[in-house]
Parts: sequence; structure tokens; C-alpha cells
Amino acid sequence: MILDHIQLAMPANEEAKARAFYSDLLGLQEIEKPETLEARGGCWFQIGIQQLHLGVEAEFRPAQKAHPAFRVSNYEDLLKRLEQAGFGVTPDNMLGDVERFYTHDPFGNRLEFIKEIGS
Repeated sequence: MILDHIQLAMPANEEAKARAFYSDLLGLQEIEKPETLEARGGCWFQIGIQQLHLGVEAEFRPAQKAHPAFRVSNYEDLLKRLEQAGFGVTPDNMLGDVERFYTHDPFGNRLEFIKEIGS
């Protein structure tokens, strides 16, 4: 079994904010949604062989506990870019030797970033 994608919710008509954060700031490649789903709104991004889908939810509430975790090789650089862009970063050392931090996307969804070993 292989994880295909993760979906997070977002408010309607906020695709520009999603692209600015996930593509421009995090560096994820946006991929085209199937034509049959375009009218629903949202954005899809490629992460390795997996995907991150942001889908519009009419009564949107951000995921504040549930979250995806991303293993990154440019850990320090990403942390600084997020801080410089005004996104709060919360370091966490609860897993001992695992270096990680949390932040929230522009919609309040919680995201975790883990430093890739050897980077």
C-alpha cells in the first residue's frame, strides 16, 4: 500500500493564497486538477510521488490537530522563509533527536516539517 494523496480543506475563492503559500513559499509544484473537478475550486500539488490536495469546504474550519508532516532537506532555510513571510513557527523536541517544527497555512491548517536526517 502506498499513500496517494492528503487532502486539506480551504475556504472558497482563496486559490491565490494557496498558490502563494504552497507553491511560491514551500516550493511545491502545482498540478492540474482533472477537468471534471475544476468547478469545485481548490488546488493540487505534487510532493514526490504523493500529492497534496486543497479542497474547498463550504463551512470551512481549519485542521488544528490533524496535520500532514513533511520531511525536508532545506529545513533551516524553510523555517527562516516562513518566519520572514510572517508565519509563526513552533519548534518541537518531544521526539528526542527528531528536529521538527509546526506552522499553519494561510487558512489555519496545521503543518509539521521534519528535518531530513543528514541534511
